Amino acid sequence: MKVLIINGSPRPRGNTKIALDEMVKIFDQEGIESEIVHIGNKDIRGCIACMSCKTKLGHCVFDDCVNEISQKFEEADGLVVGTPVYYGSANATLIAFLTRLFYSTPFDKTMKVGASAVVARRGGISSTYDEINKFFAISGMPIASSQYWNSIHGREMGEASQDEEGLQTMRVLARNMSFLMKCIHDGKEKYGLPEKEEFHRTNFIR
Repeated sequence: MKVLIINGSPRPRGNTKIALDEMVKIFDQEGIESEIVHIGNKDIRGCIACMSCKTKLGHCVFDDCVNEISQKFEEADGLVVGTPVYYGSANATLIAFLTRLFYSTPFDKTMKVGASAVVARRGGISSTYDEINKFFAISGMPIASSQYWNSIHGREMGEASQDEEGLQTMRVLARNMSFLMKCIHDGKEKYGLPEKEEFHRTNFIR
C-alpha cells in the first residue's frame, strides 16, 4: 500500500516536514510505503478554467509538477497534505497545486484516504484544516482524523519538535489512516467500490 505525502511548505526541512516525518515513522511500522514530495517552493500557477483537461488533453494544460505528481496520486491509496498557516489559510502555492491536481486528473478518487497536517505559530489552524479537507470531501475520499485537529505548533525552524501533543497527534493520525486504508483495501476485495450514480449537476441560475 502507498501513501503520497505533499509538503506544501516553502521550507523543505521546516516544521511541516517534522510533522510529516512523524507520520512516516508510523507508516513504516505499519508496512505502508510513503513518499514525501515538496512543492511549496515551486513556481506553480493557478487554474485558468480553460477546460483543456476535460475537453482535449486529459491532464492540465500547464505541464509542470502537477502533471508529474498526478500519476503518483493515482497509484496511491492515501494522500497526506501538509501546510503551514498563512493568514488563516494554507500556503497559496499549495492551494494552486491542489486545485489543478484534483480538477485535472480524470481518475476516480473514491475511497482514497485523505489527511491534512497543519502547522502554525498559534492560530488559523482550524480554518486551514477545513480548507484542505474540502478537497477530499468533494472527491469521495474518507478523511482520516486523530485525537485532536491534525495540527502541530511551531514558528522558528525546528520548534515543532518540542510540541509533544502535536507530535502524538501526527502519530495517531498515521495509525488511524493506516487502519482506514487497510480496511478499505480489504473491503474493496470483498465488496467492491460503492455504486456510482450518474451525476446530476444543478445550477442555481438557469
